[in-house]
Amino acid sequence: MKTVGQWLESNPHRRVVSVPPDTTVFDALGVLARHDIGAMPVLEGDRVIGIFSERDYARHVALKGRSSRDTPVRDVMTRKVWCVAPDRTMDDVMGLMTGHKVRHLPVLDERQRMVGLISIGDVVKEAISDRDFTIHQLEAYIAGSL
Repeated sequence: MKTVGQWLESNPHRRVVSVPPDTTVFDALGVLARHDIGAMPVLEGDRVIGIFSERDYARHVALKGRSSRDTPVRDVMTRKVWCVAPDRTMDDVMGLMTGHKVRHLPVLDERQRMVGLISIGDVVKEAISDRDFTIHQLEAYIAGSL
């Protein structure tokens, strides 16, 4: 299975969308909608300080009757952010996501700068691709043996 770094290299045009912590929830929701994504990192400079998701909005703004136009993302973002290094395998990522019940992991380089973001959907697609490749190889081996 690929490493996270190999996966990032195979998706070179994938751009990570983020917001600074003082962005209003309303504006952050607009960013999510424009990019058709459900979550994004919150960056202070080049440092990841949180993740903001539609779930954060639902639980910490909508259900509590807060105003999305007056609430900064820093007040409602998920602060406990699990991250992954580019040398970790996609299996490692799946284990982290499952174990910590998260759906997005920022990818940090050795200097702790964000170089990408991987979602559970990305991991599932990669697992399916890996499985399909293995099946194809086994079919070719069996066909050659007959």
